[in-house]
Amino acid sequence: MNSLVVKDLCKTYIVNKRQNHVLRNVNMEVKEGEMVAVMGPSGSGKSTLLYTVSGMDHVTAGKVDFFGRDISKMKPGEMSDLRLDEMGFIFQQMYMLKNLSIYDNIILPAYQSKNGRGKEKRQEINERAKGLMHKLGISEIAENDINEVSGGQLQRACICRSLINRPKMIFADEPTGALNQQNSKEVMKELNRINREGTTVMLVTHDMKVAAKSDRVLYIEDGNIKGEYGFGKYTAQEEARERERKLSNWLMEMGW
Repeated sequence: MNSLVVKDLCKTYIVNKRQNHVLRNVNMEVKEGEMVAVMGPSGSGKSTLLYTVSGMDHVTAGKVDFFGRDISKMKPGEMSDLRLDEMGFIFQQMYMLKNLSIYDNIILPAYQSKNGRGKEKRQEINERAKGLMHKLGISEIAENDINEVSGGQLQRACICRSLINRPKMIFADEPTGALNQQNSKEVMKELNRINREGTTVMLVTHDMKVAAKSDRVLYIEDGNIKGEYGFGKYTAQEEARERERKLSNWLMEMGW
C-alpha cells in the first residue's frame, strides 16, 4: 500500500490520574507523493497526530499503516530503524548537535543507518550530502558551526538532513514557525520542490501561507478531523494569493 493510512486512531494521556483524550477516532490517509497540511486551534491535537502517525509517540488504540507496515504493532527497535531509514523529520526548533559542523550534522543519520556502513557507502553518503546542500543553496556553510548561520540556512540544513536517507515521507512540525517571512518562503519553496520530486510530506502549521501551498488541508479540532479542503498541486507563485483567500474563507467556516 503506497500511502499512510490511519484508522480509528486514539491517543490518551494520563495526567494526575485523569484521562486526557488528545486524539479521538482519527481516520485519514496521505497518499504517496501528496503534500498534506494539518491545521487547527492550539491544543487541538495537531502535533500529537504528527508524532503518533510517525511512531514517535505510542498509539493508544487504532491502526497506523505506513506504506504497508503496521507501526502500531512494531517493537521499539524496529520502529527506530523505520524512522531512521524511511522517515525524515523537520521541527520548528532546529535540533542539531552543537559540537558538529553543519555538514557533519547532515550526514550523521545516514552514517547511523544500517545502509550506511562501509567505505563505499560512506563516500556515497558524502556525495549525496554535498548534492543536497548545493540544491538548497547552503554549500558555503558546510564547515560552519550551527551558531554561525542564519535561521533560514539552519532550517534548510535540517531539510538536507531529513532527506539524507531518501525517506518515503517527511514529517514537518511548524517548519517555518521560527523563521521570518523571507526565510519561511524559501523553506516552503524547497519543501514544494522536494514534494514535486516525489517525497510525500505531512506538515503541521498555523500559517495560512504555508498551508495554502499544500495539496490538501486537514482541519483538526478537539482531537478529531472536522473537515478537509483540497487544492491540488501548487505550481506557481501567481496562485498563492487566490489559494490563501479560498483557504481563509474555508477556515472561517470551520470556526478557526
